[in-house]
Amino acid sequence: EVQLVESGGDSVQPGGSLRLSCAASGFSFSDLGMKWVRQAPGKGLEWVSTISYDGRNSWYADSVKGRFTISRDNAKKALYLQLNFLKNEDTAMYYCTKGGGLSTDGWRGQGTQVTVSS
Repeated sequence: EVQLVESGGDSVQPGGSLRLSCAASGFSFSDLGMKWVRQAPGKGLEWVSTISYDGRNSWYADSVKGRFTISRDNAKKALYLQLNFLKNEDTAMYYCTKGGGLSTDGWRGQGTQVTVSS
């Protein structure tokens, strides 16, 4: 059974930082690209970032480029997202998503909430 369990979400002030984690199980994690998507209140899913199966390549939405960093540890079957210089508009539920591509498609976890507010 595929499982993706996110953690690390919190409430922070603008300009703050967070590190999101995702623990994966039930599939061959090291063979697949992975991505993060998010959903802001009242809006649809938004693609955030994708990383290749080996971690050598990554892609970012323009809205987060230069502020967020995606990474992975295949030995631990873990995916990460470092969020820096957070803005109010980054407030959303963040989902770890199975599979590559620059889209919101794929099996998602239950999400972890990031709230940016002063």
